[in-house]
Amino acid sequence: MTTPCSTTTAPARFLLLGDSHAACVGQAARAAGLPFAGGPLGSGRDFLGPFFDTDGAEIRFRAPEGQRLYREFLDALGAGGLAGLPVPLVCTFGFSAHTVATRQNWDVHRDRRGDFPEPFLLSAFFSALVRAMTRGALAFYDHTAALGLRVVAVMPPQRVPGMSDARVFHAAQDVVRDEIAARGVEVVDLRARVTDHSGDQRPAFCLPDDTIHGNLAFGRLVVAELLDRGL
Repeated sequence: MTTPCSTTTAPARFLLLGDSHAACVGQAARAAGLPFAGGPLGSGRDFLGPFFDTDGAEIRFRAPEGQRLYREFLDALGAGGLAGLPVPLVCTFGFSAHTVATRQNWDVHRDRRGDFPEPFLLSAFFSALVRAMTRGALAFYDHTAALGLRVVAVMPPQRVPGMSDARVFHAAQDVVRDEIAARGVEVVDLRARVTDHSGDQRPAFCLPDDTIHGNLAFGRLVVAELLDRGL
């Protein structure tokens, strides 16, 4: 899923960088006539482990296609790099919670009944594991914080595919949210508005024939939140 740079001639209001969860945000912004630059640079798993290198204040994505798109997005803003970025950065890096929650990653931590010990998902050990699994994204937010950028991170649709453990999904995204917020990032959390009593995303905000992504309606809620924050 890709969202190209905005082609509007109006000044962009923000730079959108992320994984496939950024697609519906870009689609909703375009539908609303909200000028922006950016879009997805790859899939969610690409931005959990180390995915970029630094050269002073600037970064370089290790994946050639990601680097090409990144430079294209910056060119649309007339920006040489993240340092001195003229608009806020909207990002979804690190919130590929369904990947972190892949069942086989956590089997070693289950008891004989196949359950987690009661305190496990709230433990410092669990948090440390999640931080290790998302260290690339956390390093990215460390870098943006060092540059003094205004960054708004968007939490993922509350959709847990069969390959993932729902309890780990919900607990892991909370760890990532808290870690990112501790770095001075504003977090868009729409869970109270898009989920049912079980915590699952309601069908009205789900992309049809898809087990992971939000739809245009979900993207519109994100865009409304961005506008409320002055973007």
